[in-house]
Amino acid sequence: MRRKLPGTAMLAAFEAAARHQSFTAAAAELALTQSAVGRQVAALQDLLGVPLFRRTRHGIALTDAGIAYYRHVARALDDMEREVLDLQGRRGRGGSVELGVVPTFGTQWLVPRLPGLRERNPDLTVHLASRARPFLFQDSGLDAAIYAGTGPWPGTQATFLMPERVVPVCSPALIAPARKVTPRKLAQLPLLQQATRPYAWREWFASAGVTDANALAGPRYELFSFSLQAAVAGLGVALMPDYLMAAELDAGRLVVPVQHALANLGYYLVTPADRVESPAVAELRQWLLDECAGAREGGVLSRG
Repeated sequence: MRRKLPGTAMLAAFEAAARHQSFTAAAAELALTQSAVGRQVAALQDLLGVPLFRRTRHGIALTDAGIAYYRHVARALDDMEREVLDLQGRRGRGGSVELGVVPTFGTQWLVPRLPGLRERNPDLTVHLASRARPFLFQDSGLDAAIYAGTGPWPGTQATFLMPERVVPVCSPALIAPARKVTPRKLAQLPLLQQATRPYAWREWFASAGVTDANALAGPRYELFSFSLQAAVAGLGVALMPDYLMAAELDAGRLVVPVQHALANLGYYLVTPADRVESPAVAELRQWLLDECAGAREGGVLSRG
């Protein structure tokens, strides 16, 4: 059955006119005349059988149907442009993966290891996008993502990569002259809260046998990198994944005041369940599994 699809010229004219709320501005962007843009939009409306714009005293505005359609068209054109650039860049060789990743894990763990992926799969290109929280794949343009959590996540399939061990860290000046404190003493210090994990400290104290700590108090930070620098600056105690702090511990900028780790989350490679997996995603998964195999043992508590 022949697909009933509008031409790209119609979609480009509509997207530009919708974005600018102006046929004149769209024409200038596309190097067309205003009447040419108007004809393309009119042809699209005739094809759809639905008005996408309405006239106002100041020009044009999208109808409700136009607003909904614009979201889909803009996303589809972005995806098409990204694929064109990707194919041009790779010149048809190898594959690529659009990968969403939690920011600090991406910068501190994943990116430093990517040279190994390039050596192993020189024709595989990985494009990284920051995603601090779970999301819907159909709205993202991503092929896969790395999540921290326990799952399951509806509409996805998840591959376990490695556990996450979180430990408390602080500036040595915060507990000086001591180098270690008890969990109950730790509860009396300023606690740095992670916005994406509001109950992390409560879970850590419970696992350490302290159930009456005021574990929700303290300044809140969106990213682990913010909490890490706040801890170095002496603003409080941060609860951090152990892979993040090795350099600061070795340099003496941070210490582990309590030798207790909580490991109730893991890192997962997540892909949409309703999409046929590409060879590029399969290659990335295998490389991640191989890399993470060496990270499933050990930790940083001995440095504290």
